[in-house]
Amino acid sequence: QVQLVESGGGLVQAGGSLRLSCAASTRTFSTYTMGWFRQAPGKEREFVAAISGNSGRTNYADAVKGRFTISRDNAKNTLYLQMNSLKSEDTAVYYCAARGGVFARTNADDYDYWGQGTRVTVSS
Repeated sequence: QVQLVESGGGLVQAGGSLRLSCAASTRTFSTYTMGWFRQAPGKEREFVAAISGNSGRTNYADAVKGRFTISRDNAKNTLYLQMNSLKSEDTAVYYCAARGGVFARTNADDYDYWGQGTRVTVSS
């Protein structure tokens, strides 16, 4: 059982930056692959980025590649998403997720645990 709590969301102007954090309750955080997903109003939940717990290998959605960076601090049981050059289309609720597998999967169905989300609003 893993509990996840996101933080760091807020209102930001287009072109600005924001860093999201996700605190995990598990004592074996480093064994989990972690991911970020987002859901805009009226749209499906979509993959943003993922990072392997073992190797640290990452995957990014094309829409955020080059602008967002996913990272983790295993000593602090914390996942991060650094978001730069934000666009209005990045506006969404961002969710932290965890899975027990070794690979940084992109499908939401592959993840076992979810946080409650943190809202990001980018004004144009």
